[in-house]
Amino acid sequence: PPAPVAAPAPTLADIEPVGQSVTVVRAIRSQSMIEADDLVVTPGATPGGIESIEAAVGMEAKAALYPGRPILESQIGTPALVERNALVKISYMKGALKIVTDGRALDRAAVGEPVRVMNLQSKQTVSGTVASDGSVEVGQ
Repeated sequence: PPAPVAAPAPTLADIEPVGQSVTVVRAIRSQSMIEADDLVVTPGATPGGIESIEAAVGMEAKAALYPGRPILESQIGTPALVERNALVKISYMKGALKIVTDGRALDRAAVGEPVRVMNLQSKQTVSGTVASDGSVEVGQ
């Protein structure tokens, strides 16, 4: 009887990509908002990469994004609500005591992120958290 013939080994061209990645179609600068028409889904998952366009739309680029490259989760984030050098309200609450004063943001930050601010009256630098209204809460 004839000897059995072994099947040829699969090549990379024969293997179907698993998963998908989101890539940009044009260069996006750092601190720019990402829109749906900036993105396309490509076959093949990327470790740490974004897999759906919905997950990236409305987010802010934390680094420059280049066409044809997958977007990593670490490269995007919530848009900053407080810009560096912006005037903000600083609030301190402890029990029934509430103090509100004016400050200047020393960093950019999104809601819930830490930010350093300078109290405009005392010139002291304090750290706080950005609230949803754009104010900075310290000492809570």
